Amino acid sequence: MKASSHNFTANAHEALGDETLQRALVNVKVGFQKKRAAALPGVPEWEELRDQAKAIKDHTIAHLDYYLERFADQVEGRGGKVHFARTAQEANETILEICRSVGAETVTKGKSMVAEETGLNDFLEEHGIRPVETDLGEYIIQLRHESPSHIIAPAIHLTKGQVEKTFRENHTNLDPDRNLAEPISLVTEARLELRRKYFEAGVGITGANFLVAETGSTIIVTNEGNGDLTQMLPRVHVVLASIEKIVPTLEDSASLLRLLARSATGQEYSSYTTFSTGPKRPGDLDGPDQFHVVLLDNGRSSMLGTEFQDMLRCIRCAACMNHCPVYQAVGGHAYGWVYPGPMGAVLTPMLIGVEEAGNLPNASSFCGRCESVCPMKIPLPKMMRHWREREFERHLAPSALRTGLKLWGLLARRPRLYHFAMDIAAWGLGLLGKGRGRFVSLPLASGWTSVRDLPAPEGSSFHAQYARRKSP
Repeated sequence: MKASSHNFTANAHEALGDETLQRALVNVKVGFQKKRAAALPGVPEWEELRDQAKAIKDHTIAHLDYYLERFADQVEGRGGKVHFARTAQEANETILEICRSVGAETVTKGKSMVAEETGLNDFLEEHGIRPVETDLGEYIIQLRHESPSHIIAPAIHLTKGQVEKTFRENHTNLDPDRNLAEPISLVTEARLELRRKYFEAGVGITGANFLVAETGSTIIVTNEGNGDLTQMLPRVHVVLASIEKIVPTLEDSASLLRLLARSATGQEYSSYTTFSTGPKRPGDLDGPDQFHVVLLDNGRSSMLGTEFQDMLRCIRCAACMNHCPVYQAVGGHAYGWVYPGPMGAVLTPMLIGVEEAGNLPNASSFCGRCESVCPMKIPLPKMMRHWREREFERHLAPSALRTGLKLWGLLARRPRLYHFAMDIAAWGLGLLGKGRGRFVSLPLASGWTSVRDLPAPEGSSFHAQYARRKSP
């Protein structure tokens, strides 16, 4: 996927002016925030569960090499094959080789953000293999030649009318006068169109929510059942997952699963929680003949031991973006790459470089909601500040911003000068705004006043008032 994260400001302005997108984004609050809030009272031990999950992932990350080796041994001991890929290119080439080894011309795919990260679909198409997305949201955006705008609801940026138009343009083999007015008719049509694809595919590719070192199992959670059909019907099942998805035991995965669905969609558990452990065994009625796991690093190991290591705890529930006021205003495409929202603002600069994605850590109000709802207690605002520091150190921030921060730093290190400047500013702005109460435009503050009024100061600065009231 080609990144446009460097163009975030322009992307955001375009998104704010897109009336259709703004209508669609209302679903974030209704479909995710409210459902999560309704689900949590049923788990009185929620905070204890968060602490337990954090400890599980911290322990795993601290011993990542051991658990990856144990996972690989367990998979191969059960007849599977593990492939380690340092880069996205290596992962794609490994999967292409597997597909060619069985003569696959079509592959079915479950939803996988890691596959978006590697650009797997485009890569396979360039080499003559047709990938078919089977998750409903992914299927819709594949027909539209778009990228996901959300990590668990890829088509949340679309309205029902846009989906209907897309189906009519692509399903030309069906009756043009058919009724697609109701959501159930759209779902039924997608199901019928996809059903035959499962039987045509030589390879099924899924992601993984968790990888269990104890048993060599991979776990996916879905609400549509497409993941099960994708991995059970083709002759070959390929799991593409990043290395931090590993957990030590089945019991650990159960603890994390209790957090995942509630944080993501407000469900106790997703409709389908599927464990896959190796290929079909003698006597099994279904399942693949071959089972492959492609483990992707792609920059994750370089996060170990750094201030960004905590990001490796992320379980991709999307709670942070569901509660982020910036994401709710501009949607996912404005972020310009695979991972949007607060988690993307931290992860994307690590994976594609702060030079390309330095705008993203600045796309935050620092309200802290992302950290407060994160089931893994990831300090997202703190890590975004670290990226801002690196951006500033490398002179990647605009010169006007650097100059302003240096001027502020000059004042902040000199309390008397700072207080004097604030008193002058409060007095001057108060005088200019006298009788109006607010400014609709102001030199050097157009970034604020272009979208909201600036209240005029009333009286002296806070520090001056505090000093007066503190005095005996």
